[in-house]
Amino acid sequence: MNPTQKTSKSIFSNLTTQILLAMLLGIALGIFIHHSWTEDAAKEFSGYIKMLATIFIRLVQMIISPLVFTTLVVGIAKLGDIKAVGRIGGKALGWFFTASFISLLIGLFWVNMLQPGVGLNLPAVDLSTAAEVTEKTQNFSAQNFVEHIIPKSIFEAMATNEILQIVIFSIFFGLAAASIGDYAKPVVSALDKTSHIVLKMVNYVMKFAPIGVFGAIAGVFSVRDFGELALTYAKFFGSFLVGISSLWVILLLIGFLFLKSQMRTLLQHIVSPLIIAFGTTSSEAVFPKLTEELERFGIKDKIVSFMLPLGYSFNLDGSMMYMTFASIFIAQAYGIHLETGTQLTMLLVLMLTSKGIAGVPRASLVVVAATCGMFKIPVEGIALILPIDHFCDMFRSATNVLGNALATSVVGKWEKEDERTK
Repeated sequence: MNPTQKTSKSIFSNLTTQILLAMLLGIALGIFIHHSWTEDAAKEFSGYIKMLATIFIRLVQMIISPLVFTTLVVGIAKLGDIKAVGRIGGKALGWFFTASFISLLIGLFWVNMLQPGVGLNLPAVDLSTAAEVTEKTQNFSAQNFVEHIIPKSIFEAMATNEILQIVIFSIFFGLAAASIGDYAKPVVSALDKTSHIVLKMVNYVMKFAPIGVFGAIAGVFSVRDFGELALTYAKFFGSFLVGISSLWVILLLIGFLFLKSQMRTLLQHIVSPLIIAFGTTSSEAVFPKLTEELERFGIKDKIVSFMLPLGYSFNLDGSMMYMTFASIFIAQAYGIHLETGTQLTMLLVLMLTSKGIAGVPRASLVVVAATCGMFKIPVEGIALILPIDHFCDMFRSATNVLGNALATSVVGKWEKEDERTK
């Protein structure tokens, strides 16, 4: 191991330790505030302390658009031709749709096996809390779905951090640059240098990660009594944990199957991004850091820059598992029986409608609410899961990061093997 690798590893380990400590301190402070202060004072404190998480996430969001655009264009230009883009894109989409189907199926299986919504006896639920989510479903149509995917302006897409729209523009730009050849080299070289500058910015931003995680965790625990929530939602949350754990087991087994001994090294590289995603409930918050760690792991930058933006739009495994789980849970809570055929139809609908909405806040809940509406399940039932959703989101976000790291690593390995056999 050379000195540079040793230094980067010690920094990585140090950051992971800092984030874990920040989580513990955040939980301790949040519980103290919740039990010592009045409800109004705790809410005011939560609003202020969460600003630390908001600052961190905004710093990351500031980097995402230029990073996706520069790395993806350079990656496609380096791939050199449409055939290579098609080959890697085909492998990526094949992986994404298979992983999505398995994730949805796991949610479907466990919600039917454990039936957390049957005989549910929750205290009075404030249906107005679901208004924010249900309002977004009013515009959820095939037309709006297509409009959300295809950008009308790259500048608008960058301003709103619509990753899939940026990806589509970048693919066209990269292919055009590759087809021109030497004439486009100065532009590609400039974008390559820009991407390295942005990655350097990532190092600066990540120093703020422990503070952001601390703020996010302290803010939630100061206004939520986790013990009370756990008792009230014990069956729902416990069933969800069984489902998400089984998804992790399957993902890790698939990882070991394809990556073998390298899987352990990959996990060491992505520990920090996993914890940040868990603490902030945002897989988007670790996009730049994950890009850097996968390149350190040994995946070529052109593969990482192509796979990861696509994965963030098409490969949200944790969210997918939650969508079938939550949709059928709401049906169970309202005593609505869904035939197996109807449930499988719901699965296929979720498979399609969930793609490309990664930039939508609380995307999983929006899709769940829209799906409930399609299958005549009361949309306001989303209010049943909102109190515990933040804690579910922590696990969903970490799972999304694991799924995308695995997809990128496996496709990267396949590409290496293809190059050796040529």
